[in-house]
Amino acid sequence: MLKQFIIAVVLFTSALAVAQEGTTSPYSFFGVGSTKFKGTVENRTMGGMSVYADSIHLNLQNPASISGLRRVNYSIAGSHKFNSLKTSEDSQNATTTNLDYLAIGIPMGKFGASFGLVPITTSGYDIENENNGVNTNFTGSGGLNKVFLALGYQVTPDLSIGLDTNYNFGNIENIATSTQEGIELGSQEINRSTIFGFSFSLGAMYKTMVTEELQFMSSATYTPETNFTSENVRVIASILQLPSGAITPRDIREIPVSDSDFTFPSQTTVGAGIGKPKKWFVGAEFTSQKTSNFTNRSFELPNVTFENAAKYRIGGFYIPNYNGYGDYFKRVVYRAGIRFEESGINVNNEAINEFGISFGVGLPLGRAFSNMNLGFEFGKRGTQNSGLVEETFFNTFISLSLNDKWFEKRLFD
Repeated sequence: MLKQFIIAVVLFTSALAVAQEGTTSPYSFFGVGSTKFKGTVENRTMGGMSVYADSIHLNLQNPASISGLRRVNYSIAGSHKFNSLKTSEDSQNATTTNLDYLAIGIPMGKFGASFGLVPITTSGYDIENENNGVNTNFTGSGGLNKVFLALGYQVTPDLSIGLDTNYNFGNIENIATSTQEGIELGSQEINRSTIFGFSFSLGAMYKTMVTEELQFMSSATYTPETNFTSENVRVIASILQLPSGAITPRDIREIPVSDSDFTFPSQTTVGAGIGKPKKWFVGAEFTSQKTSNFTNRSFELPNVTFENAAKYRIGGFYIPNYNGYGDYFKRVVYRAGIRFEESGINVNNEAINEFGISFGVGLPLGRAFSNMNLGFEFGKRGTQNSGLVEETFFNTFISLSLNDKWFEKRLFD
């Protein structure tokens, strides 16, 4: 199974690397970029809800869930996004393809461990603004990633706790290029930031049978606020715009700008749900993030403020017959969910909120409890009020969740 997983990783990442573009959202300019969903496709297709966990799937949102793994799990996922951006005067379409996570979970009796790589923010936009004959083009790229190591411990058959430690790193570049018709020379300003820092999260999960068939689950996670370091570079230059449209920098100067520390906000998530094991489950979850103390890295924006963010999620799944080996489709897991998110970004006195509806299926692979997960999501973000941009997006997800059994005793050598 490990060999198959390595082959899948190489093929999957090679295909995604060709198309990797991050995001096309203009709102990824603010802070350290747009926050990416940091869970699995299985959770994402249930509205992003993380309160549910079982013994054959990784749950990247709550480290306590890892103690419940009973097989070694290899997980990898990618997504493709179609994004339609509209203002009151114009519209544009764009697509992006991303690698969403790469992780391995290992059961160790009452303990469980997992490690891997997950993108946590992304910045990518290309916006033009014309004012009094001056045309300014704003572009951005980059984002933050994290390498994580998570440990879970089963305190009792019903209660588990966990710790998730992360090293966060990445680069973000913002470029503003201004030109004026009839004038050969223009100007360009480039801001680059190399960002790094450590963070950690604490988690707990509780489950109990409330009747002979119904099981209650609840979960909680907490991430304290963390100081990240941003090493900043600013370059300005005069540019020569050729008739072909190409731009040649001239008189390049590096402007001294101080490195900075900024606080990545704390976050608390609580959730609960009920269901019949291996049959169905429905739950709800709430996340509060203290983004009101967040700032941009090396420059201030007079029309932008940060408020506390909140996320509301409802979702669940249904399995017709978990043991129905005579009928493949009865073993398929059907998932669906809905979410509403207050991003905490306020531009021109307009709150930037996001709404999404998701659904998906888990398709069994072989007899080792492995599966391929497909998901879809439709949603909206932002507004056309006050000259802002409204995004309508359609996401598709795919993941492999492969299970293996290590240290298995053989009857015969």
